[in-house]
Amino acid sequence: MSKQIDIRDLNVYYGDFLAVEGVNLTIKANSVMAFIGPSGCGKSTLLRSINRMHEVIPGAITKGQILLDGEDIYGPNVDPVLVRRTIGMVFQRPNPFPTMSIYENVIAGLKLEKDKSRKESMDDIVESSLRGANLWAEVKDRLKRPGASLSGGQQQRLCIARAIAVQPQVLLMDEPCSALDPISTLAIEDLIRELKDRYTIIIVTHNMQQAGRVSDNTAFFNISAVGQPGIMIETGPTSEIFTKPQNQQTEDYVSGRFG
Repeated sequence: MSKQIDIRDLNVYYGDFLAVEGVNLTIKANSVMAFIGPSGCGKSTLLRSINRMHEVIPGAITKGQILLDGEDIYGPNVDPVLVRRTIGMVFQRPNPFPTMSIYENVIAGLKLEKDKSRKESMDDIVESSLRGANLWAEVKDRLKRPGASLSGGQQQRLCIARAIAVQPQVLLMDEPCSALDPISTLAIEDLIRELKDRYTIIIVTHNMQQAGRVSDNTAFFNISAVGQPGIMIETGPTSEIFTKPQNQQTEDYVSGRFG
């Protein structure tokens, strides 16, 4: 079951540097939220904060709350490892496990689970996940070959298949299609639309057309000057953000005047 995310008064730091300031945002269950904005405005930093990946960087901290169906994921008794299993992530740069085969990469997360019924259907999960990532036809006859032997675009699709396989309740995607060809990109976009029936999805993208195609809601981020923190300028239904935004900065960005 997918879950709602509520971000309240969130500030994200790298040491003493305030990277993202004062974010208040709700991402509804079974929806796709797109984060857009120019480079350096904190989109990916915020995304990594949502599954506690930000804190693995030395000196990186967050202040405020991120609630997953009302539970603060930064609460004192919350295990960050469990958070990252519930809130999966696909990074911009492909990161398959280099010593594992294609098959082993897909099921890597499943090996941590205790659900025996799912383990009995590993082959089916591998096939369905690779099909969903538009990779099955290319690798079905070489599943035992190393994941690192694939091309860059194929590796990213393998990482997406790995994330899909564990069926998280929330899926974070940091420019997941940046290394993919147009056909594979459209396949992933179709998959995102299908996945929102089961999961809550947040995608960072610089592709305005992609944001328009896949997301239900969009949040636009910007900075006032170099060295200043990223702030959320505006959020709302994607159709409104792209056709009748309330803020001039948003209009200038989505119309291509800057960024």
